[in-house]
Amino acid sequence: MAALLCLRLWRIQLTGGEPTGALLGAVAALAAASAGAGFLISYLVLNRWARYAEELRRVAEALPAAGAKPRLAPPPEMAELTDAILRTASQVKSTVERATLESSRRETILAGMAEGVLAVDSKLSVVFYNEAFARAFKARLPVAEGRPLYEAVREPALHNILEMVVRSGESAREQFQLPSAAGHWFEAHALPFLDARNRGAIVVLHDVSDIQRQEQARKDFVANVSHELRTPLAAIRGYAETLLDGALDDGANNRRFVEVILAHAIRLNNIASDLLVLSELDSNAPAIPPDRVNMLEVIDSATRTVESSAALRKVRLIQGRCEDCVVIGYRFRLEQALVNLMDNAVKFNRPDGEVCVECGFTGNGTVRLSVSDTGIGIPSEDLKRIFERFYRVDKARSRRVGGTGLGLSIVKQIIERMGGSISVESQLGRGTRFTIVLQSF
Repeated sequence: MAALLCLRLWRIQLTGGEPTGALLGAVAALAAASAGAGFLISYLVLNRWARYAEELRRVAEALPAAGAKPRLAPPPEMAELTDAILRTASQVKSTVERATLESSRRETILAGMAEGVLAVDSKLSVVFYNEAFARAFKARLPVAEGRPLYEAVREPALHNILEMVVRSGESAREQFQLPSAAGHWFEAHALPFLDARNRGAIVVLHDVSDIQRQEQARKDFVANVSHELRTPLAAIRGYAETLLDGALDDGANNRRFVEVILAHAIRLNNIASDLLVLSELDSNAPAIPPDRVNMLEVIDSATRTVESSAALRKVRLIQGRCEDCVVIGYRFRLEQALVNLMDNAVKFNRPDGEVCVECGFTGNGTVRLSVSDTGIGIPSEDLKRIFERFYRVDKARSRRVGGTGLGLSIVKQIIERMGGSISVESQLGRGTRFTIVLQSF
């Protein structure tokens, strides 16, 4: 009977309750009846164990909080159990701290990556994507985990590579263009990973659009150069072979043949010169520091350079309203750009036409230089492409007047190297105006 009453009291202590008066009275009566101190001692021991067990429960529930220790001294019989629980608590706390640190590091690294990162589970539902991916595809942040991939990104190419990796368990690499990412090209590296239940896949997207554009530009450039060189070389070879086959003795035509050879040789020289200029502008060699450039001096020098060509074509060169301006830049390159613009304005003008050069302050710390003509003008659909290398509006006339198709490209690069900008306005049949804006000194 005594043992049963003690056991009931202990259970009440373990559950955090309070014994009833009747129970306490029964225990007291039993103690008095037994007249023995053993029962009371047993009750006190069990009561202490119950209170300490409650402390251990509190410590366990507080894990992995720091400083979770029993507030009571452990009974001798429970000292080893207490030490084991405290060691476990320390290990759990250390493990949680390491996991939190690693998670924070991963999130920081992924957030700072320029490459887009996307993870999916075995059902191709989104697990995670970083900020770079969200920016590229205009996806929402924070990530809606469990969202189907097609709801986040409607890209069959991306879906296919992830599905292949999930199914095969092997990594894959592909390069493709994704319309929903503004048509950018990406090199995708997809890898399998295992979560708690099944296999998923993660893909890293490296934007290679600039590399693709450069590669395409290189191919186009090589093709254009080959095309431009083929015509004059073929003409030079053909007329030279004609002369060697007996036309040297043809007094009526031999001089004309030599003149054609000379004209095409000059054109080849012009192409080579322009290509060298572009090569210098494209090179990453350290540029000399910019200097003060007087615009009136540049205009006078450029005018003298093209005046003979203008006189042959009966085109008047006019110096309009020109203020005494000084800009920051490179005298030789700026003069080269102005000569190209004025030379084009002369070549593509009409007889008795005009080329007008003006310069002045804009009022916001810049200088505006303009070259306008009364020539044939440029069709509106060609205006956005005239600064491309080897692009010609009127191919036949351009070749006839000796154009290489590189002049405006050179002008644009020179002005941009000087921190300026160039724009164009044109009306077909009425003329064209090029406007350069540079920083004033």
